[in-house]
Amino acid sequence: MGSGAGTIGVGAAKAAGALAKGTGKGAVDLVTLHPVNAGASIGKGALSAGKDVSVGTVKGSAKIGKGVGRAFKKLF
Repeated sequence: MGSGAGTIGVGAAKAAGALAKGTGKGAVDLVTLHPVNAGASIGKGALSAGKDVSVGTVKGSAKIGKGVGRAFKKLF
């Protein structure tokens, strides 16, 4: 169950990194007068962040569920 929580945390950390990377690249593109690229970079970062959160949450929840199942199995 602990590794499930860790997996959720890893997904959130990856998401934060992807969002920061996309936002940073978007800011640079905006300053260098590339507004189309700026929007694309920010959008790409947001999509990557959403994917990382989703994957981490699903994998972590599955691990937690598996751990709970093992705990009940030992009880019975």
